[in-house]
Amino acid sequence: MLLDPVTGHNVPVAEQVLGALPPEARRQSSLEFRRSMVELVTPVCTGLDEVRDSLIALRRAATAAAERSGARLVPVGATPVAEPQRTVADEPRYRAIVEHYGPIAQDAAVCGCHVHVGVADRELAVQVCNHLRVWLPTLEALAGNSPFYAGADTGYASWRCTQLERWPSLGPTPYFASAEDYDRTVQALIVSEVILDPGMVYWYARLSPRYPTVEVRVADACPTVADAVLLAGLVRALVATAIDRVGDGVAAPPIQDCLLTAAHWHAAHDGLSGTLIDPRSGAARPAWDLVDDLVTTVTPALRRHGDLLRVRAGLVRLRRQGTGAARQRYLFARAASLPALLSELAEGSSAAG
Repeated sequence: MLLDPVTGHNVPVAEQVLGALPPEARRQSSLEFRRSMVELVTPVCTGLDEVRDSLIALRRAATAAAERSGARLVPVGATPVAEPQRTVADEPRYRAIVEHYGPIAQDAAVCGCHVHVGVADRELAVQVCNHLRVWLPTLEALAGNSPFYAGADTGYASWRCTQLERWPSLGPTPYFASAEDYDRTVQALIVSEVILDPGMVYWYARLSPRYPTVEVRVADACPTVADAVLLAGLVRALVATAIDRVGDGVAAPPIQDCLLTAAHWHAAHDGLSGTLIDPRSGAARPAWDLVDDLVTTVTPALRRHGDLLRVRAGLVRLRRQGTGAARQRYLFARAASLPALLSELAEGSSAAG
């Protein structure tokens, strides 16, 4: 998010920031829907060290470019104070979205962290998404980083996830029998004009319309590089575990959509500070118990990737320091003003550990 250093308001200077980036960073960055945001994209990576190094370089370059444009680059999931100018980037698709969806498209800007994992077989990718459904509320709770909106604490760990619920194509990924079933559903949404194109499928896990990947979209923009690397490691391990289970003939658990919707709302509200709904049983359980279950589930994949010790260390740090939302609240209590809090978040953006 690009914010005013004094007021904390969103500032529409994305074009200037992108233009001020070094050439390599510019190639890995792009305009987003709102002109107060920049999207930073790693290249295809095969290990978490590559993810870390790429994100550090991109965040540092974008931080310097933002400062030269009179703004501050702040890693938050939702507009924390206000967005006086809500103009979208000057692209035909974005203008069409504003015209079609009206006030929903004029909501204040939000920033997410999307993780792509290569799954070239679309039939397999659909089955992977079916298996991911049970664990995505836990990831959402772990990655909540947007407690403030309109200058006040919302009471939510992820206001971004809550604000986005107004979009008709956003929510838990439906259960699909096949790639044909998936494609038929997406086409029905397009024909009915609920969405304008396949890129507007905003399910929490989807088949990317551009790449041969499963794309997990449930997380807020991460407060530090270390948080993003932890998220990437867990998502890759979850996808690998799902592939193993499909190969073993294990069916994804049949979970009611209404229960998943409730689990995601609860995760967005509480983060890891209380309980989470366990979609497997429908019971509310201590949030960290579900995190422990998640790690147990993906431990073979983490070990295979060489990520087990790093992910465990990241979770120890997260348990000690709190999620992004918890850290924001702690810093706000100490700083006593949102602009001061945002300044501290900006300074820690590139932290790798």
